[in-house]
Amino acid sequence: MLTTTNRRVTIEDEYRARTRASAALHAEACTVIPAGITHDSRLTLPYPIFVARAAGPRKWDVDGNEYVDYFGGHGALLLGHAHPAVVEAVQRQVSLSTHWGASHALEVRWAQLVQRLIPSAERIRFTASGTEASHLALRLARAFTGKPKIMRFVGHFHGWHGEVVAGAMSHFDGSVPAGIAPSLLDQSIVLPAEDIPRIVETLQTRDDIAAVIFEPSGASWGQVPLPPGFIARLRDVTRKQGVVLIFDEVITGFRWSRGGAQARYGVTPDLCVLAKILAGGLPGGAVAGAKAIMDQLDLAAAKAAAREKIGHQGTFNANPLCAAAAVATLGIVETTDACERAEAAAAEIRNGMRRVLIEEGVP
Repeated sequence: MLTTTNRRVTIEDEYRARTRASAALHAEACTVIPAGITHDSRLTLPYPIFVARAAGPRKWDVDGNEYVDYFGGHGALLLGHAHPAVVEAVQRQVSLSTHWGASHALEVRWAQLVQRLIPSAERIRFTASGTEASHLALRLARAFTGKPKIMRFVGHFHGWHGEVVAGAMSHFDGSVPAGIAPSLLDQSIVLPAEDIPRIVETLQTRDDIAAVIFEPSGASWGQVPLPPGFIARLRDVTRKQGVVLIFDEVITGFRWSRGGAQARYGVTPDLCVLAKILAGGLPGGAVAGAKAIMDQLDLAAAKAAAREKIGHQGTFNANPLCAAAAVATLGIVETTDACERAEAAAAEIRNGMRRVLIEEGVP
């Protein structure tokens, strides 16, 4: 704290003094938006900053304060804010229309890029978000196996739909989150990821498990890493038991390597869930995976396999504006060392923060 002749000046005092325009906007927002925020992670006390512009690794708020953006658009901006190639692609598409409501060439190019980069991606279906993609992946797995249960792990986040909420960020005791039907919780088996013997035994002794879904980064977006050998062991047992293995690569996709965590670890899942970097900083998600599973979305293929077609609509699936940003971004991921540079920068930041903690004597 800084001391003045009259009173102690706190960090909050200084924050309020520097962000008066943000405070005013937040007050307005609270009259029309619950809590004045549009994403739970943007909750900041006493109020959030309101951003006016951004470029590269920096952004500026409505008061003119400059920030280094370590968050990167919730992890969606591998190339930083307003990358020239992405801006050019989006500007070009805007002039042609933002929403054709029809098939278009960009969605084909987008899917081809995903197929080349992601090992499991024999087929791809686009959605408007990662939550939607997670929801679709579970439906596909249940339909393919004819089984009802999903195995998940404590602290692994797969979106906000009702099937995956409990045990992800709250309600770790098995209680029912507000607004969720108790029957939905009955369809999930939520286990601690560190207990590999229990996981294996559960998979080997039950015949009602359709899929296992998890974040290959570990719980809490990688803050709680998976035990050594976890991914390979899970792949082995799910294959033997006929259980669909789903990697949630919303965060790791196109970041842990060009081909995500599955390419980095050399373990190929049956399905994977993608979002964030996938759409180049615009809204978008996808399910990618084995042709036999994904073809349940194909009327002719499903009929030939004597399966019911899985319905899947979505007004903004493969939206052309999002596709333009995606093709520009993934093209750079494919042809440059963007992932390696991100990895090196992250290591430098971690090491720098660690040095600060040591130098300041933080326990």
